[in-house]
Amino acid sequence: MADAFQRASGIRVRFALGASGMLSRQVENGAPYDVFLSANEKFVKALAGSGRLASDSVILYAFGRLGLWSKTGWIKSLADLRDPRVRHIALANPVHAPYGAAAKQALEKEGIWGALQPRIVYGENVRQALQYAESGNAEAVITAWSLLCGRGGTLLPDSLHAPIRQAGGVVAASAHPRQARQFLAFLTGPHGRKILEANGLFPPPQ
Repeated sequence: MADAFQRASGIRVRFALGASGMLSRQVENGAPYDVFLSANEKFVKALAGSGRLASDSVILYAFGRLGLWSKTGWIKSLADLRDPRVRHIALANPVHAPYGAAAKQALEKEGIWGALQPRIVYGENVRQALQYAESGNAEAVITAWSLLCGRGGTLLPDSLHAPIRQAGGVVAASAHPRQARQFLAFLTGPHGRKILEANGLFPPPQ
């Protein structure tokens, strides 16, 4: 996305990655960001309501989905997680990370959260959760499909959790508001939508 936007506009983009709740607090505390993108729309709405984001810039840019992945490849379904060979299951922390909250909802809806909870290990964000599984410190991970597509994971049904509405907006104190709005327009335009779709996110209907 950054490379495509730079080619189209000549504007360079740098990303700071982290759990939505953590980044939201940074924006509240005056971090010098230009755009805030969140995997949970509620953080964007809260910041817009407090004046930290320009309310007229707020957009819904994608719906996220959950995926299940294991390094060995034999874990294909949530039911497989009950196997005693699965000693650790990685999730992003549901307190801070929307994908972690959605993963917990999915396990609850399947009726296996109580049985699996002692085996859950938490990453601070979706990437750290995936790293636990990649390193072998967890036998499986439930994380953002955008990190798993193309790697042989399982896309989980979106009926298992509340919609993961990914939204964003321009930080009101941005030093580059015009460029920030250009980026959001690119993100939701045809080129941006194509990039999102190719990388495991689902743009909202136009």
